[in-house]
Amino acid sequence: MRYPQGGGLTPERQAFRERIRMEAAERFAAGASNVEVAKDLRVSVRSVQRWRRAWNDAGAKGLRSAGPVSLPKLSEALFAVLEQELAKGPVAHGWPDQTWTLSRIKTLIGRRFHKSLTLSAIAQMLHRHGFSHQVPARRALERNEDAVTGWVKETWPQVEAPWRRSGPGSASKTRPASR
Repeated sequence: MRYPQGGGLTPERQAFRERIRMEAAERFAAGASNVEVAKDLRVSVRSVQRWRRAWNDAGAKGLRSAGPVSLPKLSEALFAVLEQELAKGPVAHGWPDQTWTLSRIKTLIGRRFHKSLTLSAIAQMLHRHGFSHQVPARRALERNEDAVTGWVKETWPQVEAPWRRSGPGSASKTRPASR
């Protein structure tokens, strides 16, 4: 979950993992072995060994979560401003068409906030905030949705070729009936 899906742990997941480590600290104090703790908590023995070393060095305080590794590049307030800028559309920011690309968003962030982010960081940030990549549908302005729906339901089934043969076939490549 951590890196392929946009990085970092959610606060809930981070709290859950900290509870597991605190439970391990209680078992260390009770004298349980690494293998017993790993089996009971359903974690790897290597993790328990690492936790025990931290517990020996600093006690239960050594097993506490240190929080997120880094702060987000754009705070929630700045992201709200970015959302407003994106809602204005690319044309309002000087691009010739109405298509937002990651490179355009990167340029916008640089111009507006004087920050530089990689394209993948921008994609992850947008994904975390509920945005998704989409390809615009190219449709005529004069398109009549009711006429299209009627055509698909009534005319297309008559035009479309049947999926199966009318007679029995053969899977053999050597028999003439299979061609």
